[in-house]
Amino acid sequence: MLKETEKGAGGAGLWMRIVALAALLIAGGGSMCRAQINADQVMRVGINALYFDDFMLSIQYFNRAIEAKPYLAKPYFYRAVAKLNLDDYRGAEADATEAINRNPYLSDAYEVRGVARQNLGRNAEAIADYDVALSQLPDNRGILFNKSLAQDETGDHEAALATLNRLIEAHPGMDNAYTGRAKVELSLKDTVAALADLNKSIELNPNAPNPYLLRADIAMRSSQPDFQSALTDMDHAIKLQPRISGFFINRAFIRYNLNDWFGAMADFDYAVTLDPTNTTALFNRGLLRAEVSDNDRAVDDFTQVLAIEPDNVGALYNRGRLYREKHDYRNALADLDRVIALSPEISGLMFERSGLLDIMGRRREAMADYDRAMAMARNEHRNFDKLKQQAAQAAGQEAAGQGITQGVDSENDSPAEDLTFARRFTTLLTTETELTDDREYNNKSIRGKVQDRDVSIVTEPDFTVAYYSAPTELSPTTYYMTEADRVNATNRLQMMLRVTNNEPTPDDEKTLAQHFNRIQQLTGRIAAGEAVALDYFARGMEHFTLHDYEQAAADFASASGMADDFGLAYFMHAVANHRLMQTGTAPAELPRRAILSSIIDDYEKMLAINPNSPIALFNLGNLYLETEDLTSALSAFNRAIELKADFGEAYYNRGYVYFRLGNKAKGTNDLSRAGELGIVPSYNLLKRMSR
Repeated sequence: MLKETEKGAGGAGLWMRIVALAALLIAGGGSMCRAQINADQVMRVGINALYFDDFMLSIQYFNRAIEAKPYLAKPYFYRAVAKLNLDDYRGAEADATEAINRNPYLSDAYEVRGVARQNLGRNAEAIADYDVALSQLPDNRGILFNKSLAQDETGDHEAALATLNRLIEAHPGMDNAYTGRAKVELSLKDTVAALADLNKSIELNPNAPNPYLLRADIAMRSSQPDFQSALTDMDHAIKLQPRISGFFINRAFIRYNLNDWFGAMADFDYAVTLDPTNTTALFNRGLLRAEVSDNDRAVDDFTQVLAIEPDNVGALYNRGRLYREKHDYRNALADLDRVIALSPEISGLMFERSGLLDIMGRRREAMADYDRAMAMARNEHRNFDKLKQQAAQAAGQEAAGQGITQGVDSENDSPAEDLTFARRFTTLLTTETELTDDREYNNKSIRGKVQDRDVSIVTEPDFTVAYYSAPTELSPTTYYMTEADRVNATNRLQMMLRVTNNEPTPDDEKTLAQHFNRIQQLTGRIAAGEAVALDYFARGMEHFTLHDYEQAAADFASASGMADDFGLAYFMHAVANHRLMQTGTAPAELPRRAILSSIIDDYEKMLAINPNSPIALFNLGNLYLETEDLTSALSAFNRAIELKADFGEAYYNRGYVYFRLGNKAKGTNDLSRAGELGIVPSYNLLKRMSR
């Protein structure tokens, strides 16, 4: 839902008024008693926390202010704003009402309550609140915009159009208003006006994805689709918002219609990467794979769909069809039985099962199904003839005249449902045009509304040892690793090793030159025949820091070859080879399977030396996850967590695996725990998985 009430979205809107109100509130307490001064102080800190999006913290301060001065409206109002940002719409509505009860002239409280009610689906009440606010602020762009959305959601498109016309008259430079009006015009079937408004919106702001999305939708779904134009607009939208799976699903549909099979498959793959539980993406990829006879992987996709939606008729039908092609008649029959149970009214499915039973040699059952199917088809035909006659009479035609066009195949003169049941289950799906939320937040860091940050669904990456690390506010220190500590104690490396999965690359010339010089020094020592295992390891670390993973892997292999108990050398050899595989820069003579085997072997050697290394187990789990061996990945993450109970990254990745395996309860628990341990993307993934 497009909302204009959050900070930054409405220009000099609600947030600026909040700041002004805060200044008046704080300045107005000249001769107060000690308790009142304390209330002002906690209000000041609460407003500061609110400004920096520390909503939970701000609520605690507003609670104290309410305890000290329960008769004031402002603490309730500010607490309502904080709750609104945390998606606690009922709490926000209640607090805004308390504020209004104490001060019925507080227009901002009506706006906040209107947004809360709108998000609760009570649009009529929201419109009433917006009208009160507009009586005091008649040209406020945020309130007008939200009112138009509420009117549109109630189906009163004409009223929404009138509100948007008023908004554009007052704020002709507001690009979002033109996009909103175009959406309403599409509801009113005025495509020409909608396109004109979308073009104007793009002219005012070419960096907003919504007008491109709507324009692509118009081109894609018109009676004469212009898929090339739709592709151009979807490309623009994806450049602006590259992490929304629905965008890639729709672009894949467009590419498929432009006969770009490889482009469509790439988009479906990426949509699944962004959202592994997106059944539309998985279903479509399965159809595309089936189309080119990649049957085993198509079956896998439909199986994943069914793990999420056990009664998905399309996935059952298509998987059953593929089982039949693979001559796995038992599973094909099981899937077809479930399809018929879910769609018992379609005679074509009964005919299909009759044929399958006949192939299996179960002739008596096949004939029984055939007889039932024939009876169903005759009944469907009688109903169809009746419908056809009624339609012809309604059109003033003879019963024997032209056939109706809806639901009829004119060439075969039989019910379209019966003819197209297979097509209904084997057609690529698109998603609804998913307009992005135009709300903006000044602080995109860990504070504030982390559950709404636009984070792609990716697992936490491998850990490595590195010379540099980038600790976050929630994880200010790096992890401990016994092997790294032992190497650091030798003082043979240029810098201290740190354990991290977020290593930055040095970008100043002086620092880079030092690393290149160190490689030359170590190469000279090695050439002179004076080298020990640590020298090869040290040079490997220099190459690794400079992203030369092939040379790094060679040096780590040399180090472990000279000292077969050098656990960290095996570990870094695995990490370097994994980077080569991930970046696609491995030598051509090394096939992927050989690299995978080598990486697993290295981690196993490391664990043989130190079986209590949660870091090595975590990386091994990631490798299994990458190769779709979810059972082995789960086992590795379990062992890592057993060894390190506060291993947030392992909880996050294990939660991801649980969701992939369909265990929502355990996945939710793990993501919640990961969030407690400072893994910020957990809340975003948890919110998506809970929808």
